Amino acid sequence: MKLSRMYKTFTVGAVLTVLSAFAEGNNHNAGTRINMPYRKMGLSQRQAAAHLLSRFTFGIRPGEIDEVMKMGPDKWLKQQLEANLPDEEVAKRLTGYDALDLNNDSIVNTYLNGGQVLRMAVRKNVVNKDSVQAAGKKEYQDKLRAFMTQEGYKPMQELQRQLINQKIIRSAYGQNQLQEVMTDFWFNHFNVSLTKNQCEQFVLTYERDAIRANALGNFETMLVATAKHPAMLEYLDNASSVSNNNELSRKQERAAPMQRVKQQQGLNENYAREIMELHTLGVDGGYTQKDVTELARALTGWSPAPLYNDGLAKKIIDRVAAERMEKQGFVREGDFLFRANKHDEGEKTILGRTFAANGGYKEGMDILHMLANHSSTATFICTKIATRFVADTPSTDLVNRMAGVFLQSKGDIRSVIIAMVNSREFWDDHAFREKIKSPFEFAISAIRATDADVQQPFQVYNWCMKMGQRFYYYQAPTGFPDRAAYWINTGSLLNRMNFGLAFATEKIPGIKLNLIGLNNNHEPESADAALEVYSKLLLPERNHEANIRRLTAMVRDVNLAKKINEKATLNEKTNTIAMTYVAGNNAMVSQVAGIIIGSPEFQRK
Repeated sequence: MKLSRMYKTFTVGAVLTVLSAFAEGNNHNAGTRINMPYRKMGLSQRQAAAHLLSRFTFGIRPGEIDEVMKMGPDKWLKQQLEANLPDEEVAKRLTGYDALDLNNDSIVNTYLNGGQVLRMAVRKNVVNKDSVQAAGKKEYQDKLRAFMTQEGYKPMQELQRQLINQKIIRSAYGQNQLQEVMTDFWFNHFNVSLTKNQCEQFVLTYERDAIRANALGNFETMLVATAKHPAMLEYLDNASSVSNNNELSRKQERAAPMQRVKQQQGLNENYAREIMELHTLGVDGGYTQKDVTELARALTGWSPAPLYNDGLAKKIIDRVAAERMEKQGFVREGDFLFRANKHDEGEKTILGRTFAANGGYKEGMDILHMLANHSSTATFICTKIATRFVADTPSTDLVNRMAGVFLQSKGDIRSVIIAMVNSREFWDDHAFREKIKSPFEFAISAIRATDADVQQPFQVYNWCMKMGQRFYYYQAPTGFPDRAAYWINTGSLLNRMNFGLAFATEKIPGIKLNLIGLNNNHEPESADAALEVYSKLLLPERNHEANIRRLTAMVRDVNLAKKINEKATLNEKTNTIAMTYVAGNNAMVSQVAGIIIGSPEFQRK
């Protein structure tokens, strides 16, 4: 069912019926030229600018369409693809975020998890190991907090808060919007989760160094960067995937036969399976279970380098000379360590290609190269990109053309995006505003549309959770689904309307708006007039007639917020807030703006 059928009237009995209806409906290669056919598709330059901004940013800011018009849509896109605009506003808002530039070594030895803090405190006789059962007692907790302060340790929650806040700040205020949109896309594609303790310390650098740094670059480079990063190696358990099928391991066993019992042994196929199914070939990419097992064997020994200063493994690695390690086949690259004594040295056959025995570290690299440049990978990746930017079900012809560019350019992401934008499908009527914003995109687009000043970004995160998206915490390696049906249901729509009203009426702590300023400091004379004015301001280059007709009854209803909350409380899973409006000159404008932001039309991009 189309969104245009939403909100025809707003009565208490109609709220859930209407909302349920919505739930049903719903450095590029030299020679690669940007040649967008929007005029051939009957669009004006202004319409083209609005569409580009809608898809390649987190929302259109006031005056931004005019800026793109002045520059020209092609030059604007080229600038976004280069992603080197200065970001003074982001830098200013990130002042004091001291973890963002740290490397993994510093993070691991500063932001300790609970178990590490306890072990250190016991070792230094701050607490007695027999008192662990008293962990809930205030005296015990006070000792641990004092110990952390004395040693310079910081709580893991602070690291996570900085990670979350910086994402909101970059997305809301960053100039290099396409880079941020693609960072969001690729993080979801190569998903890791803060829910897994072993990788939570590494997620910040994973996004910064493996994802954002490569978001508009080469796919193979990004695949390798994620494969070697401690976050991915821990998240999908490759750090514990080992083999004794190598001479070095056998020598060590002969020298210390009891050591084998102490070591964690065994092949883990989790990462190998997800590389093929989720990261490269796709579930229908032509691989077999035997291919998964063979790939898991090839990746044995791929692990994070020991970083924790109190760990025995780090002390051993630090003592062993680099020359000796290299001679034995070990490879150390930053935070990545190829443990030759844990690698399966046998012959392997993957996707019909045989890899000779004793391939070592190079074997894994050769296989990643093969997967990154496979035709199934090209199709799978281009389908996901087209799904994100064109439609939930992109045409086969479009995907095939993009996949051809992917293979020809050896995985150049910029070239693939240009091929998509140069297609007629990207500019087709059916693609316009047919994508539904995720809760994160929805919240950030509201901030950008209103030029809001967000002083407490974590409050935005709390609302994203209420609306169903706890980003960085999605447990499954699939990442969040990119389809309207996943995001849209009655409960989520009620929460989105609640967010719109709370946001526009400044009931969310740490967020300030100047809605009258958006209209050159002119206050509309009535709710109906405000609906017309702010529809144009918050939803530029849209056909407003039908949406205004649907929302008119709502903006005239002074008890709107109360009715929404009454309906929301019927759903036990919906976390809502009580909405009250403070009488004032802007109360009417705030409610109208909130209704527009919470409306179905604002959900589209």
